[in-house]
Amino acid sequence: MKTFQCGSLVPGCSWQTSADEEAEVVRRAVDHMRTTHGETVIRESMVDNIKQRIEDGPASRQAC
Repeated sequence: MKTFQCGSLVPGCSWQTSADEEAEVVRRAVDHMRTTHGETVIRESMVDNIKQRIEDGPASRQAC
């Protein structure tokens, strides 16, 4: 299980997600960046930053 915690990229954000595949975690994180943090352009560097913060771990729920 792959896990991403948005607070590791955006201080103070408690949103997190988990999925079996890294690509799905990235997709969800990018969607979250657009809808919650107002990012209109997702640059490759942002995707790289998300990927660097993905950890192997137990399942967790999505929260905003």
